[in-house]
Amino acid sequence: MFKDFNLNESIKGLWDKMATWLDSLILNLPNFLLAIVVFILFMFIAKYAAKLVDKLLKRKGSQDSIRQISMKVVKVLIVLLGFFIALGLLNLDKVLTSVLAGAGVVGLAIGLALQGTLSNTFSGVILSFLPELQIGDWVVTNGYSGEVVEINLRNIVVKESDNNYVMIPNSKIVEEPFKNFTRTARSRVMVNCGVSYKSNLEMVQKITTESLEAIFPQRGNEEVEFMYEEFGDSSINFVVRFWTDVTRNRDVLMARSKAILAIKKAFDKNGVNIPFPIRTIDFTNKLSINSPEKEKE
Repeated sequence: MFKDFNLNESIKGLWDKMATWLDSLILNLPNFLLAIVVFILFMFIAKYAAKLVDKLLKRKGSQDSIRQISMKVVKVLIVLLGFFIALGLLNLDKVLTSVLAGAGVVGLAIGLALQGTLSNTFSGVILSFLPELQIGDWVVTNGYSGEVVEINLRNIVVKESDNNYVMIPNSKIVEEPFKNFTRTARSRVMVNCGVSYKSNLEMVQKITTESLEAIFPQRGNEEVEFMYEEFGDSSINFVVRFWTDVTRNRDVLMARSKAILAIKKAFDKNGVNIPFPIRTIDFTNKLSINSPEKEKE
């Protein structure tokens, strides 16, 4: 009898509890449906807002990496806003607080576990909005040089002159210096050379400057700069600097090659010698092939 009484009481309590839940569900059904509708509505808003951001950035000529990251950020923010509003309609303020607190703890744990990955991710966001580095630029960084073909949330992809691809983590780009040839349309190219000690230095300066000005026209305040640097072992060395259109490393090499050809032709025409190191062996001391004992005899 005691067991039957407890079982009946338990069943009755269960039914009462279920009836209470049912009443609560019926009372909150409009809010529940409204929360679902609001959340779905915000998902559609996030989708079309991301497309709108993409169109606006395309009009401004922003690069692909900026558009992709901006679209993802807009989507996530709008969906999260809809989620929080839906919880508020369900009067789940305590649940919302618990979710935020749990998200903070989980986020901290994930951040510690994926410190390197998150560092590359945030660095990727920074690089995507950095005007000094864009897709198509020719850069030199971390011992590699080439054209930037992709910027994502993990790394940048550089295509080198030998047609091979190099993936460099974003954090390395942010932390290390890099040189961008494309950001400046014109750059100064330098060529080093040396002439014989017997050369007429004023004439050398004149013909070198004129030969480079003929093939590399200088603009505005630009000029071909010629400066002697030192008395070398076998030559008087100089450096000549001139401005030209340069957007990648190949342009520098081509300009330097043209300059060397022009200087060599001008020197040959005017009889200017470009010396090479000469080693002189002095045989003034007389060496005896006989041993000291034989010389005494």
